Amino acid sequence: MLTEAKFRATIVEMLCRAETKLPKDVVRALKQSKIREKNPITKLQFDCMLKNLELARKLGAPICQDTGTFTFFIRLGSKLKLNFDLKKSINKAVDQATREVPLRANIVDPFTRKNTGTNVGIGQPSVHLELVPGKKLSVDLLVKGAGAENWSRFFMLRPADGEKAIERAVLLTLVEAGGQPCPPTIVGVGVGGSAEITPMLAKRALLRPLTSPNPDRRLAKLERRIMQAANGLDIGPMGLGGRTTVLGVHVEKAACHIASLPVAIALQCWAARRGRARLINGRLQVEVPR
Repeated sequence: MLTEAKFRATIVEMLCRAETKLPKDVVRALKQSKIREKNPITKLQFDCMLKNLELARKLGAPICQDTGTFTFFIRLGSKLKLNFDLKKSINKAVDQATREVPLRANIVDPFTRKNTGTNVGIGQPSVHLELVPGKKLSVDLLVKGAGAENWSRFFMLRPADGEKAIERAVLLTLVEAGGQPCPPTIVGVGVGGSAEITPMLAKRALLRPLTSPNPDRRLAKLERRIMQAANGLDIGPMGLGGRTTVLGVHVEKAACHIASLPVAIALQCWAARRGRARLINGRLQVEVPR
């Protein structure tokens, strides 16, 4: 049986890895983007990013001073028996990782601005639980700094506006954001659902590897179209111009009301930190990043 101590230790390990190493698909995309660029200033930005990653990996230090906020997506099998509270264990793991990695304490009261010092507070970290058949257990982690999080956007479009309006909303967001979310970004787009569901679709989209287009052909085509248009904006890495404004665009959808077309946009900075752990033969193992 998976014990609380083992579960917590795996979450701490995943947090440590996610803060000090990027997934292979992101590193590969950064290297490929550097090759495509012609401007020496743009290439220098990619050199700095890649050097940053190398030092973080060697030193076991966070990639960025903004170690972000944490969103956990858990899929729990309905037949898997656990004798501990997942949410409480995750809170303990975040507190422990904050001290041990160490991570910057980012969580404050929204009114008093008093820092909790632990990266744990009301509603933080955010934990979303989905029940699935069997005895499965997987934990996905999304780490987001404020530079990218502050440019999250939500639109209520007219249903008749269609895909062109979705594309315009994304491009408008990218133009307004400029270099502030630390591009090249990954763009998560949630379409459909409701004011509650759509932003979570956009965030969940950021967990998909860059090498995995949406299996829905229509959404995959929309992803490619938005990415091509975004990379023609000449915002470039860190807003200094260039051919690479986004590393990828991921679109997810949900059914919605007949009179609504909600669209949410979530940007992830170039330091696209994420993690994944999965229960394998009774042991929770970190699979991403390696």
